[in-house]
Amino acid sequence: MRKIGLTGWIFLAMVAGIATGLGVHQLSGPTAAQKFAAATAEITSIFLRLIKMIIAPLVFTTLVPGIAKLGDIRSVGRIGVKTLLWFLGASLLSLLVGLTVMNLLGLGRNLHLPVPAEANNSSLPKEGISFSHFITHLFPTSFFDAMAQNEILQIVVFALLFGIATAAVGEKGKVIIRVLDALAEIVLKITGYVMRVAPLAAFAAMASILAIRGVQVLSAYSRFIGVFYLSTLGLWVLLAGAGWLILGRSVFHLLGRVKDGILLAFSTASSEAAFPRLIPELESFGCPPRIVTFVLPLGYSFNLDGSMLYMTFASLFIAQAYNIPLGIGQQVSMLLVLLLTSKGIAGVPRASLVVIAATLSMFNIPQQGLLLLLGIDQIMDMARSATNVVGNSIATAVISKWEHAKDFGAYTPELTQGAGVGNFP
Repeated sequence: MRKIGLTGWIFLAMVAGIATGLGVHQLSGPTAAQKFAAATAEITSIFLRLIKMIIAPLVFTTLVPGIAKLGDIRSVGRIGVKTLLWFLGASLLSLLVGLTVMNLLGLGRNLHLPVPAEANNSSLPKEGISFSHFITHLFPTSFFDAMAQNEILQIVVFALLFGIATAAVGEKGKVIIRVLDALAEIVLKITGYVMRVAPLAAFAAMASILAIRGVQVLSAYSRFIGVFYLSTLGLWVLLAGAGWLILGRSVFHLLGRVKDGILLAFSTASSEAAFPRLIPELESFGCPPRIVTFVLPLGYSFNLDGSMLYMTFASLFIAQAYNIPLGIGQQVSMLLVLLLTSKGIAGVPRASLVVIAATLSMFNIPQQGLLLLLGIDQIMDMARSATNVVGNSIATAVISKWEHAKDFGAYTPELTQGAGVGNFP
């Protein structure tokens, strides 16, 4: 018999978690369910802490050699421009899908909620992430502080400078590259150990939320959830279609390779959880390590396609619920605001919530409307986390293809030996 892979174990764990959570909800009282949920949530919390422990050293030890091996600043700039242009296009596509669906279906129009007399939002974030703050926040005051806080963008900026300087010093820099390559292998080995408990974390995540909320969390807001999930699948099709224009049929092989990461992000509602898993999968698919280690970390800060789709959904849903009309011009303005303010928020707790709250206040929409969605935020987060993984995987493969003319093929035989995929047509 064929052995069950990680994907199979995660799926079985999710089903078991749903059954266990519903059983606890039905057979025990609220107090017991709360205690069970708190205990099982700790398992997911520990797993995510282990993942976050890995991310900062993994980004640094893989990105610096990747940048150094690019050779010169012109190579970095060329690949960086291509990467950011793809990210911008994918982000706009995500926002437009949300804008179109919400205008056509008007999911919040039937609620007819009265506009609150007072904006008492003490439990919600009132301040957004301004563009000037975002630019300033790019640059670390201390590398070690950035590592300790898991500030991925700041680590990327430092790694870019460090990698360019390492390449510039010539032969001496090769010693550092070899050391970092060895460290990256060690971190990836640790990743393998951590991933063994992923099914347990998926079980705990599902059991925890269903033990408290029961079946109503699956039925309440069913139309909103259903339409969002269908829109998410539609966005996957569009992203895969864009990838197909460049990668051909290999885009389907790519999605098959990263399915474990997609399912892991979905079950834990954290795209960060899939990050360590994506690096070896993308490399074994045939993406050059130097491209993977450059594009993927940037994607986790600049290419959150699922999060952007959700932010459009949520902002327009709340406006419709309060019967606040928004013209096309206002909606386009909202789209541009979301496009700018959502960049660089990866790793911020409840980042989507922060950006949505800031956007609502800019358009005089009551922030209290966010309370309508807090109860299903976990379910929404599962879909948007999986979508972030899909978008970043396709982006990495596309950039690799665009760089194919020079050195893509040099990596393919070695990395895809025995894999059966990875050669672009």
